[in-house]
Amino acid sequence: MKYIAQVNKQRSRRRFRVRNKIRATTSRPRVSVYRSNKHIYAQIIDDVAGRSLISASTREAGICADGENGGNVAAASKVGEALAKKALEAGITQVAFDRGLYKYHGRVAALADAARQGGLDF
Repeated sequence: MKYIAQVNKQRSRRRFRVRNKIRATTSRPRVSVYRSNKHIYAQIIDDVAGRSLISASTREAGICADGENGGNVAAASKVGEALAKKALEAGITQVAFDRGLYKYHGRVAALADAARQGGLDF
């Protein structure tokens, strides 16, 4: 039990440290990433207004089919592409990337790279 509490404390410190360095404004909203074992979620958040503008995840029907795995690098790339497409349709081109408590590696990096290739400026 002590180990779990220690790990949660480290995660919350890491999340705060990463988010504290990011300066999101109305002209450059924040892209927040959440990663679970089965799915990956990303949303563009306006911190000034305190609301979510755009979201994309592997749970959406157009991104992953019912039997398809949503917890791999290929699925994360699809989410990044979908997020970039929705953002460009809404007129958002510049964003600040918030990786949260996750390392910039694997699925998180694949999502960011796909969003960059889709036209978002980090």
